[in-house]
Amino acid sequence: MRKSLKGSNKAKEILELIGFDEITELSMKDLLAGFDILYIEEQLSGSDGIIIRGRSKTIIKVDVNISTPQRKRFVAAHELGHFFLHDRLEFHLDDEKTLSWNRLEEVHKRGIQEIEANDFAGELLMPEKVFRNFILRKPFGPDLIKKVSEHFNTSLTSVIFRMLTLEIAPFFVVFITDGIVRYWRKTEDFKCFTNDITKIPPPEFSVAKEYIDEDYAFVYEGSEKTQFIDKSTWFKLNNWEEDIEFNEYCIPTKKYKTLISVIWEA
Repeated sequence: MRKSLKGSNKAKEILELIGFDEITELSMKDLLAGFDILYIEEQLSGSDGIIIRGRSKTIIKVDVNISTPQRKRFVAAHELGHFFLHDRLEFHLDDEKTLSWNRLEEVHKRGIQEIEANDFAGELLMPEKVFRNFILRKPFGPDLIKKVSEHFNTSLTSVIFRMLTLEIAPFFVVFITDGIVRYWRKTEDFKCFTNDITKIPPPEFSVAKEYIDEDYAFVYEGSEKTQFIDKSTWFKLNNWEEDIEFNEYCIPTKKYKTLISVIWEA
């Protein structure tokens, strides 16, 4: 999935340097102070995070109006990635187009440095070794994603992308913005072949379509978050195949009109 390990490898170096297996209990303010970086939360106009390099001091700012602490941690970690990886950036703004997994095509347009900063943030907040040990022998699904999110103090979306990157289980992820499938990813051991779904709305009988029809509101709660669908809803069937049951689980973000759909065999 990933051509370069520069970002994640740098995060591993930093964790080794500070002597932490994980930084879950450490505030971003304290972490940045250890590198003589000033962390400030204030209202930012048109951006989620900013890094400013001065002659003697670096400042990282995070928008105080970001709705969740998990998102603020990711933004700060992303900016810290720029600090360690891209020393030519003296003043840099990041927004939804560089920080959102749902808009990965926009991230790619901004250049490799944004991908590297996101990889850095993912490894820093969810270190691979600790991450794998935490989920070992636990069944894949919404409950596991939530437990991982709570443990590492990261968003559900970041957890899903981290699982995808580390090939944790065989599953398929669809990223939807404004009612249109922007792109999809799958783990290598997920052997199904998708229909032609990019740049069009999700399939008629998908759970994703239900959420979009309800304007990205939470349609299902609790144990009903995982819904059964037919395999043919999202994937091609060979002539000899039966249309078996699959699971679909969606995470909508009403503010940005985005949705992630996670699909795996039942």
